Amino acid sequence: MLDIKFIRENLQIVKTGLDRRNGSDHDLEALLEQEDKRRQGLQESEQLKNKKKKLSAEVGKLKQQGQDASQLMEEVKNLNASIKELDEIVEGLENIIHEKLLGIPNLPDENIPDGRDESSNKFIREWGSKPSLSTQPLNHVEIGEKLGLIDLKRAAKISGARFAVYRGAGAALLRALINFMIDVQTQENGYEELYPPFLVNEESLLGTGQLPKFKEDLFAMADDPLYLIPTAEVPVTNFHREEILEEESLPICYTAYTPCFRREAGSYGKDTQGLIRQHQFDKVELVKFSKASESVQELEKLVQDAETILQKLNLHYRVMELCVGDLGFSASKTYDLEVWLPSQNTYREISSCSNFRDYQARRAKIRCKKRTGGKPEFVNTLNGSGLAAGRLFVAILENYQNDDGTVTVPEAIRPYLKGREVLSP
Repeated sequence: MLDIKFIRENLQIVKTGLDRRNGSDHDLEALLEQEDKRRQGLQESEQLKNKKKKLSAEVGKLKQQGQDASQLMEEVKNLNASIKELDEIVEGLENIIHEKLLGIPNLPDENIPDGRDESSNKFIREWGSKPSLSTQPLNHVEIGEKLGLIDLKRAAKISGARFAVYRGAGAALLRALINFMIDVQTQENGYEELYPPFLVNEESLLGTGQLPKFKEDLFAMADDPLYLIPTAEVPVTNFHREEILEEESLPICYTAYTPCFRREAGSYGKDTQGLIRQHQFDKVELVKFSKASESVQELEKLVQDAETILQKLNLHYRVMELCVGDLGFSASKTYDLEVWLPSQNTYREISSCSNFRDYQARRAKIRCKKRTGGKPEFVNTLNGSGLAAGRLFVAILENYQNDDGTVTVPEAIRPYLKGREVLSP
């Protein structure tokens, strides 16, 4: 959430930033007018309260002296009515302003590329090389079904479209990948593991920015004010909601495995086959809380931590910097890691790593106490996929497929599969 004071003092900067996001329908002047009315109403209310305090003291003195205080008491009564009316107006304006601020996206980093969509994203680097396959590559569905690793038809029978059942060696492979990713991040990259709830309240989703804008993409409980998490970013970021952290404890780094649940309301017709876009999928998330002065460097480290997994699995990928038009609602800057999929002859996103600056922290009231004293400041939050387990499963099947229909198990995860080297029928 943007700071209303920052908007007032930097109106043109905010307008320019929002205009870069392919235009803005946010009437900032009207918002500031309402803020002026709120401040004026608050000031008038305080003045009346001070006047009431003085009159009440005079009433007390008159009563002690046995004198008539009825006229002053009537004035106090009228003041109470005026104060109540003003406070109700101020509260109403506060609610309106807060709702409007919740609907304004984060300002994009001034250095990220302009553009309307992913076609304007900026290539940063690539790693590894594409696999040399002597035959036409099979897609992951063909491979997975032939080897008995996945069952999409029975999943559809159980739950409908965009669900999967991993079975046998497929279930073991998925679990191995999750454990491998968690171990790398906790044992090598300095993250603490959390295992959070998969159901969260509205306050949590407001804190990270999924609500109110993306409510249609969430699975909501019918009888309780709870939602299935769309990503572990939500519970892990809210782990420190409404807290004041010690500056010397920063950066704080967490990793968490969770299933994720998304309605994919805006993705009709996209990736309807296979594991790429599911209503339920598994992901290892990386979340950081940092000082504002260090979040730029922490984003670069976060990307490297996610890259580590792909490098250890020897999977070819590229890093792309998202343009303004492809940037998420709450993000200021984002890098995508895109892994190579031979059957599609293209790269597909497998991780998205973002710096949110103080946007989420302001919504979730996460601050830090500075060593030098003074008023606590909002931290910066960052997160990224480290990685999406289902898409990593897809990448391994496609990049490690053999001419005989088998799949070679990457060396890095063989210890998690009791030394198994090949997946075969």
